Parts: sequence; structure tokens; C-alpha cells
Amino acid sequence: MRLCNKVLPTALLTVASAVLASSPVPASALPLAAQSSAPVAAQNPTLPHDADPVRSPDGVEAPAAAPLPKEGKEGYVLRTNVEEVVLNATVLAGNKIVQNLTRDNFEVYEDGVKQTLLSFQHTDLPVSIGLVIDNSGSMYRKRPSVNKSALDLVLASNPEDQAFVVNFSDEAFIDADFTSDPAKLREGLGHIDSRGGTALYDAVVASADHLVEEGSRPKQVLVLITDGEDNASTLNLEQTIHRVQELSGPVIYSIGLLFGDEMSRAEVRHARRALEMLSTETGGMAFFPKSMEDVDEIAAEVARDIRSQYTLGYRSTRPMSEPGFRRVEVKAEAKGMGTLTVRTRTGYFPVARREKQTAQATQ
Repeated sequence: MRLCNKVLPTALLTVASAVLASSPVPASALPLAAQSSAPVAAQNPTLPHDADPVRSPDGVEAPAAAPLPKEGKEGYVLRTNVEEVVLNATVLAGNKIVQNLTRDNFEVYEDGVKQTLLSFQHTDLPVSIGLVIDNSGSMYRKRPSVNKSALDLVLASNPEDQAFVVNFSDEAFIDADFTSDPAKLREGLGHIDSRGGTALYDAVVASADHLVEEGSRPKQVLVLITDGEDNASTLNLEQTIHRVQELSGPVIYSIGLLFGDEMSRAEVRHARRALEMLSTETGGMAFFPKSMEDVDEIAAEVARDIRSQYTLGYRSTRPMSEPGFRRVEVKAEAKGMGTLTVRTRTGYFPVARREKQTAQATQ
């Protein structure tokens, strides 16, 4: 998604939502879908590339993304081809991350059919990170702690990571574009409005589109922090998951600040389930701290998880021209380690994309 300087007209957003709603939803997707309506951007391949999040209306321009070095400079070169499916996977033995596996310890299945691994990496690859932070009225007292934890997460990550900040209420604003400068991220996080509703789904889709369109690092992650359930989006939960799965990459880590007396039990239940689905379906994790004091520790755990993943690549035994959702399962076994659990995205939609090549020089 390409950023613009104004909110899209409601009519165009309605069309975008209707087109996305007509897309097939995988049978694997859970049925929960929050019903809501408010303008926000949703990217669909059939629509023009102009959508939210938008820059804050205070006139402060977000820092421009740094130009990529030309090919040939020393460093990693990432080539993403439409024929290769790339999975970022975390392996757990109980609650402990396992980091000493090899290619031979893994098996990948697509719709029950075993696939042949073409590539395998277990290195601390740089990540493009989107910090998607709830800026609705109920977040006012929580934002200082949230901002500190979000910044600490970036500082605990690979120094070559790049991040951007999206603050959202009933609209989503990009308040710091891709940067590795903590000062610029701190400034973006400091744009606290704390007003309006919670268009969470729309903000996730807009941020995921921007991440895929503009992110230049080999891995892509959204960190979503909110204290409530969606009550202002054009999209629903199923459509949001569908869109992220179409993008074939972004992993969502959710931090739900669902403690306190602001929400009913039913609202907490719905919000928790939505965040769990967003994370589980994309290969991330959902966290639900009991107080603000726990958020910093959770942010550190997210940073550790991102840096400990295995990256697996395979070419599907089915042609990419065949439409429909494809369910993916990754298994890991190692002698003497007992039962290993692998967390990765549950599947993907084959989408024709241009071959993309990016290069990044090492520092």
C-alpha cells in the first residue's frame, strides 16, 4: 500500500470493502467477525494503490524510507519469487525456544502433501517491523508505558531492523515511516491523540499492505497493541485475516491490554479471540498481560521470538495458478528432545506477484 496525505473518500472505501468481502474465505478460518463500520483503507489488488494509514494531520512529515543500496554491495540479497513459499517458524520444547535444529529436523506439508525444502536458514535476519498502536480514548493513561515498551522492543532487536509507527483510533495515521533511528520512532510514538473509536482491523490491513509494499528486510512483522475490541472498522475479522494471508508474509504479534473495568466479560472474550486469531493464523503470538507492569517483559519476549526463528522455503507441488487457500503444516523432530511444537502461519493464498529483489549492505 502506498501512503497518501488524506483519508480516502468513504465511497471508495466502501467499494474496497465490498470487493474484499467477495473474496473466498478459507474453510479453516474461524467464524468470528465483528460487525462495524467506519472509513479506513483496505488494499485489494484490483484497486488503485492509494490507501491509509495517512500522515498525522498536524503537518509533521514522517521521515522518508532510506534508499536501498545497489546490488553488488556487501551484504545479504533477498530474492522473493512467486514460485517459492517462505515460512518463518518458531520451534518450542514446552515453553522453551529450540535453536539448534538443522534442515533434516523439519518436514513441511501443504494440504497434507509433503513438500521438498529448497532453502533453510537459522540466522538473525533483519526485520521490517510495523508498530501498530491503539490511540483511542481508553488508551490515554496507558500510552506512556506502551510507548516505552514498543521502543524497547525495537532496541532489543537486530540493529539492522527498520520500523514504522501507526497510531490508530477510528482512523489510522503513520507517524513515523520506515527508520532505524530510535529518536524518530520515539517522536512517532509520541503523537498521542487518545480519542475516537477502535478501527483495529482496518489499521492492521493498512499497515500490512504498507509493510509488504515498502519494507525491505527479509522478514516482516506487525506488533499490535490495543486495549479493546474493534468497534469502528469497515472490514471484519475474517476479511482482515484473508488479506494478511494473501500478502504471504507478515507475522502478527498481539498484546491485548484487556484488564480493568472498562470492558464487559463478553467484550473481553471477543477481543481476546480476535487477537488470538490474528496472531495464530499468521504465525505470531497473542499476549494478555494482567497489568501495565508486564508489558515491557512481553515486548522483550516478542523480540527474542523474532530473532530465534527458522526460515524455510519450498516450491509447492501444485501450480501457483491454481486459486484457493492452501493449508501449511510444519513438523519438527529431534532425538532426545521429546515433542516439539512449531509455530508458523497456517497457510496462504497463491497470488501472482512481480519478482522482488532487495539488497541491504551490512554495517
